[in-house]
Amino acid sequence: MPRYEYRCRTCGDTFELSRPMAESSAPAACPAGHDDTVKLLSAVAVGGSGTAATARSRSPVTPSGYGRRGPGTASR
Repeated sequence: MPRYEYRCRTCGDTFELSRPMAESSAPAACPAGHDDTVKLLSAVAVGGSGTAATARSRSPVTPSGYGRRGPGTASR
């Protein structure tokens, strides 16, 4: 089952939930019980030397599918 990462806008806590893909866009309450959360976009990168490296982008996903900066911009 996929794991999704969320950030609470109220307390700033970042947390993960395991849920079916069919529920990936459903609202998620933070462990402290706040309902104002955003799903974060996580990316996985694989290195070319035969070892895997993981990098995460912690940009909230907007309804349009782009981060806060919009299409064609890289987050830093």
